[in-house]
Amino acid sequence: MSELFWLIPLIPGVGALVIGLFGKRLPKSAVAFIACGVVALSFLIAASCFFGVFLTAGSESVLSKTLFSWIPGMSASQADGSTKDFLVDWTYRLDSLSMVMVLVVSGVGFLIHVYSVGYMSHDPGFARFFCYLNMFTFFMLNLVLGANFLIAFIGWEGVGLSSYLLIGFWFERDSAANAGKKAFIVNRIGDAGFVLAIMLIFFQFGSVDFYQVMQGVAARFDSPEVGFGVLSAIGLLLFVGAAGKSAQIPLHVWLPDAMEGPTPVSALIHAATMVTAGVYMTVRCGVLYAHAPAALSVVAAIGCATAFFAASIGLFQNDIKRVLAYSTVSQLGFMFLGAGVGAFAAAIFHLMTHAFFKACLFLGSGSVIHAMEHAEHSSGGHRPYTEMQDMRNMGGLFAHMPWTARTFIVATIAIAGIPPLAGFVSKDEILWRATGGGHLTPLWLVAALAAGMTAFYMTRQVILTFFGEFRGGEKMAKHLHEAPPVMWVPLVVLAVGSIFAGLVGWPHFLGGGNRIEAFLEPAIMAGTHPAAEAAAHEASAALEWTFMLISVAIAATGIFLAYRTYWANAKADESVARSWPSLHRLIFNKYYVDELYGATVVSGTLGGAEGLSKFDAEVVDGAVNATAGLTVGAADLSSLADESLVDGAVNAVWRIFAQLSMAFRRVQTGLIQNYALMMLIGMGILVGFFYFHFW
Repeated sequence: MSELFWLIPLIPGVGALVIGLFGKRLPKSAVAFIACGVVALSFLIAASCFFGVFLTAGSESVLSKTLFSWIPGMSASQADGSTKDFLVDWTYRLDSLSMVMVLVVSGVGFLIHVYSVGYMSHDPGFARFFCYLNMFTFFMLNLVLGANFLIAFIGWEGVGLSSYLLIGFWFERDSAANAGKKAFIVNRIGDAGFVLAIMLIFFQFGSVDFYQVMQGVAARFDSPEVGFGVLSAIGLLLFVGAAGKSAQIPLHVWLPDAMEGPTPVSALIHAATMVTAGVYMTVRCGVLYAHAPAALSVVAAIGCATAFFAASIGLFQNDIKRVLAYSTVSQLGFMFLGAGVGAFAAAIFHLMTHAFFKACLFLGSGSVIHAMEHAEHSSGGHRPYTEMQDMRNMGGLFAHMPWTARTFIVATIAIAGIPPLAGFVSKDEILWRATGGGHLTPLWLVAALAAGMTAFYMTRQVILTFFGEFRGGEKMAKHLHEAPPVMWVPLVVLAVGSIFAGLVGWPHFLGGGNRIEAFLEPAIMAGTHPAAEAAAHEASAALEWTFMLISVAIAATGIFLAYRTYWANAKADESVARSWPSLHRLIFNKYYVDELYGATVVSGTLGGAEGLSKFDAEVVDGAVNATAGLTVGAADLSSLADESLVDGAVNAVWRIFAQLSMAFRRVQTGLIQNYALMMLIGMGILVGFFYFHFW
């Protein structure tokens, strides 16, 4: 089946199209079968390629398929003053890096699709939800399988569109609609950097194909760039795009608000797949970054700062999903830290293990919320959904939801970095590389502290949710129950992955072979930072053992402190707020970043718009009225007939333009979802035109 690998992204697209066109007429069982079936089929083809090609012929294998000539050719200027035809084929390429990403997207995505069948079973938008979910999978697979920057950018924009639709799925809630718009707008800032990077790449290297560009970098630059040059500029522009998509400082503000969408959306898009697109793009350009140490240093610094910043915010959040949201931002920071210190394979390794335990955590939180809302409605209550997600109203759920609780605890131990679970292996690899070969660096210190805070707030979440007395009231307690098998079975599978996924990267000094690093190396194309690679191999096993034990001790300390603080006192946060009111207020309110943006960027934009509106009303319209007055005055002096002529001419002009504007006014609705739909339709028309014209 390996020759059919190019169908991997197309099959979910067909599923989205079928459900979008006929979903309302089909029974829910048929919609669920189509939606889950197309993703399962993509996963089976991907697994066939993995076992049939990459494990037999080696990780150097590359599968490539050109479907059609997308942009057949146009003249474009180059950096050396020459011109070159801009040729872009719609080509899919499956190498070891995209192989890992495809398995994660389709495998974890399939489990989340299955879980969603139970979670969304009573929602009136059932078919619409699975249409969006399949559409997201289609675009995400295009992103990771695209052989060039432009196809990847189509997928990049497509997952942004899908994310907007899924975050705002419950659009009747103002909070969900606003969260969708916030994600859409913030991501546009990052996308602007990505577009500029693509333009600069073609201007410098005459191609947008990933392999050709990376080979061009290696051919033109014998050694890493000194100072800030063109490669650093490209690297920073790419990182702007990655920071938007992967929620890094200062473009992180959209992801916590994105929790307004259904919980399976949080698991699929904002934990396992879409938010990792920036990490994937950074690693895909590993050769470029290895030759641009200035850009690489920025990636490491921003990643490390984000890991610490988001982890500190998670310490005192009460919404069960928001804790996980800031945890996601923090873990993405660890991935960028790994890439920034040259450990590109370690970054992808942590991306993979994170997909298992974070998807398990998000889906587990969804089971908890599902049970809480059901119990509230069954007991005759009508409290808002926000209270059902508040951990202060939970507690003691282990007795009612044993499968959910056990899998949640396993995933928590994994993300805390406790051996031998998967999170320990991948996170420890990044922390070790941050030492630069066994040195106590600032990057390691900050990242280790962030890891300790992760262990603390995740243990706090487990205690407040699953242990102690239930704090939601006796009426609700009688109606609490475990989720149906269609929801808890995927949790078990993900929990098993959280335990064993780390084996593929088990380090050398613990008797392993770090097979995932060897597997990814051909696709990264020797992109590992030379200095970091050399330092890593020069260090002794004793030093690796020392730093590993220190990191485990830090994680264990975080768990112990959370246990001592919250086990016997679920209201311990109140004591912290009384003892350190200013610090608690600052962290609880997320350092007031949203308020700062509101007072500067948002208010500045609105103020500018109001100023332009006043200019139009007072200056432009005033000038027009004055001119009309002078014309009419002149007409009065000449004759009444001339006056009628002038009035008729003026009125005729505005009537003509008013009628012409009516056609355009109907499409300018002010609704972002309408604009996004028009973008999607236009994209489909363009792709269809080139496909049928040049096939």
